[in-house]
Amino acid sequence: MAFNDYDADATELLEAYDFLMKFIVIGEAGTGKSCLLHHFIHNSFKDHSQHTIGVEFSSRTVNLGEKRIKLQLWDTAGQERFRSVTRSYYRGAAGAILVYDITSRASFVNLSRWLADAKALASPHLVTVLVGNKADRDDEREVEWAEASKWAADNDVHFMETSSLTGDNVEAPFLLVARAILLAIESGTLDPEKAGSGLWEFEWTTQEGNGPPKDEEVDTGDQVLLRSSWLPIFL
Repeated sequence: MAFNDYDADATELLEAYDFLMKFIVIGEAGTGKSCLLHHFIHNSFKDHSQHTIGVEFSSRTVNLGEKRIKLQLWDTAGQERFRSVTRSYYRGAAGAILVYDITSRASFVNLSRWLADAKALASPHLVTVLVGNKADRDDEREVEWAEASKWAADNDVHFMETSSLTGDNVEAPFLLVARAILLAIESGTLDPEKAGSGLWEFEWTTQEGNGPPKDEEVDTGDQVLLRSSWLPIFL
């Protein structure tokens, strides 16, 4: 299990943002989840990508209107042998990117199982987007857009197709989920301070004459918070 330099330097830890949102990226092995996430983070295609072992962590901060949102992104392995491990990382997730490969019907037929696991273990207000990856290989398509769109509508999730190779539509699913969550917060239907919400609201405070507050771990049941950085570890 890799955490991609999770022990960030002081600059990253003190980064200001309005909300932190926990996202999970789920789906069958070989659908291009890691490549999709890599393109979203680095704006480039990940050559020679291998199957994720367990779970990998990364993050990116985006601006939505006047709000600065930090996305905590958990890339989960798609192989069955890692299922018991990866499911533990679903807990409290605010958003889910559910990925299938448009050239592989096998990756599409198990979507219901992936969605059921996410709904059972993540936040009760989980926002999910179904992503049909590898849209650049339309000539090899095994899952039609109309079929996937209907599945998404029947299961009350958003839907779009992307290409992690070309970068087409790569940012859209992440931003769509973040906007939906932000709208729920602003409308009052989602409380970011509620345990298990998969969210945390950044409130920068200082101690007069002493600079930022000292590090203090606080166990809230679903989260361990490091108060100096307000960086929740959702485990």
